[in-house]
Amino acid sequence: MSTAHKLLADALGSIVLIKLRSGVVRGKLRTFDMHLNIVLEDAEEVKENGSKPLGKILIRGDSVVFVSPVLNG
Repeated sequence: MSTAHKLLADALGSIVLIKLRSGVVRGKLRTFDMHLNIVLEDAEEVKENGSKPLGKILIRGDSVVFVSPVLNG
């Protein structure tokens, strides 16, 4: 398992922040595959003036720039 996939596997069930080519989303990481296609639950689009609820979403892997676990505290 690659380092990137291990990081994602460790973050399953946790809140992650995902930078996309077209913006930023945050949500609970439910699953992912080898192409970095990602399913988030309780997702929201993060904007400068707040956030927009999206619910459960599928993100295509080729649009992902980076994924970061959100630290509590």
